[in-house]
Amino acid sequence: MARFHTIDDMDLDGKVVLTRVDVNVPVENGQVTDTTRIDKIVPTVKDIQAKGGIPVLLAHFDRPKGQRVDSMSLRQILPALEAALGQPVVFSDDCIGGPAKRVVAALQPGQVALMENTRFHAGEESNDATFTASLAALGGAYVNDAFSAAHRAHASTEGLARLLNAGAGRLMEAELKALDAALGDPQRPVMAVVGGAKVSSKLDLLMNLIEKVDHLVIGGGMANTFLVAQGVEVGKSLAERDMADTARAILEKAQATGCRIHLPVDIVVAREFKAGAASETLPVGDCPADAMILDAGPATVEALRQAMTACKTLIWNGPLGAFEIEPFDAATNAAARAAAELTAQGALVSVAGGGDTVSALNKAGAAEGFTFISTAGGAFLEWMEGKTLPGVAALQAAKR
Repeated sequence: MARFHTIDDMDLDGKVVLTRVDVNVPVENGQVTDTTRIDKIVPTVKDIQAKGGIPVLLAHFDRPKGQRVDSMSLRQILPALEAALGQPVVFSDDCIGGPAKRVVAALQPGQVALMENTRFHAGEESNDATFTASLAALGGAYVNDAFSAAHRAHASTEGLARLLNAGAGRLMEAELKALDAALGDPQRPVMAVVGGAKVSSKLDLLMNLIEKVDHLVIGGGMANTFLVAQGVEVGKSLAERDMADTARAILEKAQATGCRIHLPVDIVVAREFKAGAASETLPVGDCPADAMILDAGPATVEALRQAMTACKTLIWNGPLGAFEIEPFDAATNAAARAAAELTAQGALVSVAGGGDTVSALNKAGAAEGFTFISTAGGAFLEWMEGKTLPGVAALQAAKR
């Protein structure tokens, strides 16, 4: 991974530090219902303050499409942000122009400011040079702590790094180090678990991984498509039958690169897709014509546990079955707990990310046991696909 500066490398004393964070949190009736993303930015804010800097937080909220939308104002997250930081936060009604300049000019050491939604300006998403310059005029340094927005080349995620002395915040730093340990320069053998509904939505991901990992576990509806490609009947299961040729091409490429593909050897089937539906465990080739495959079976989990035990690094994205409803969460839960146990023993470096993944690992009670859980969604997936993330590339090429 190319070198990038962090807070530790920067002279922040007495400077206003434009700090890009991701606080795009769920809100209901004006109340934040999940403060995870807010809690994650606290170390960065505190460390900037410890180095004598004044953090001015830049963030987006929802998709106002360049218009001021009251329901998408960042003002509504202010109470949760103040609670997380343990101090009052000054709010600016805009992120550029007169109101923003006046708020920033009045800030004193030890204070924190939150600027209004950057996406209220069309120049944010278009990475407009004039808008970026207006943001840059507010501060003397730039810290990006929003890895989850790093796949967007926006003014506050990419443009500012080209105008100001720039570095990574603590969350960004942790994400990049964890991802480098997982795919950049990992301990081998490396296993990747990829689940989800459709092969078509993760084609780039699969193609990249089979060149980077030693074991690739395919779960969820995606596994059904690969089974169809091998001539296995899957009944009424979710499967992209028109992707069978693509699945066969992936299997052939994996064989050529020495990547071992793991598919279910036994399955859990049901006639209804609902919690508590009557189900049975069968060999993989025995799915009845009127049934759906909704989970991998215990023999599959044991085979994965054995393979995992022989690995040093694990990357996880997506569940192995219909984890949202019982009893079809069993394979995901068991495999996730096995990974957490191996991690706790020091035998495995485990990195996971993606919305469904985080939910599944939390549901399994295994998230705390992983080495690192990425809070990013799209950025994590694009990194796994081998794509350049503009926000990261800008930090690596940033002014020193």
